[in-house]
Amino acid sequence: MYNPYETYLCPYFMYRGRYNPNTMYDPYEDYPYYGNTPIYNYYRYNQNPNPNPNQYSPAAGKMKNADLISLRDYGPEPFVVNINEVTKQNNTFRTALWTGRYLQLTLMSINVGEDIGLEIHPDTDQFLRVEEGEGIVKMGKTQHNLNFQRRVSDDIAILIPAGTWHNIINTGNKPLKLYSIYAPPHHPHGTVHVTKADAQAAE
Repeated sequence: MYNPYETYLCPYFMYRGRYNPNTMYDPYEDYPYYGNTPIYNYYRYNQNPNPNPNQYSPAAGKMKNADLISLRDYGPEPFVVNINEVTKQNNTFRTALWTGRYLQLTLMSINVGEDIGLEIHPDTDQFLRVEEGEGIVKMGKTQHNLNFQRRVSDDIAILIPAGTWHNIINTGNKPLKLYSIYAPPHHPHGTVHVTKADAQAAE
């Protein structure tokens, strides 16, 4: 039987009424608890298994300060990251997060009404996944015949074969957040393009 005065790990659906005025979390949200400390998705953030409860902020939605990392190139060292959170954290047009010998991971944020720009990678396959926003992806064998078109949104993956012309346009009302995996790497290690104009100037 549940004892509200006992400190132990309990499922979030059993009890959620222990509001602590010294912490910054919404008492009406569903959080699992360890004792009197809310631990939002404890296993998801196992890099910080004993977080400071003051890092939880309802104003920040599902993001908490402990999840914010320095967005830089961590390759080619071993690396583990919450890809959903860092993709949403990124506000640059393109930032290389990990560059290895055979593969590269970049984060992208496409402003409302903008696009990646029509491009082709002759020797590089590309995988992209949308984490937030809405858009249209266009692909084709020639730049004047992009006959493959699909709408994309959260959780949609896009695979672009080498030698295929492609573009992705933000058709939503907020930045289109996505990450891209190149195999082999396409950009120099440590690449950061704050704006689309920076990316065009670099190429």
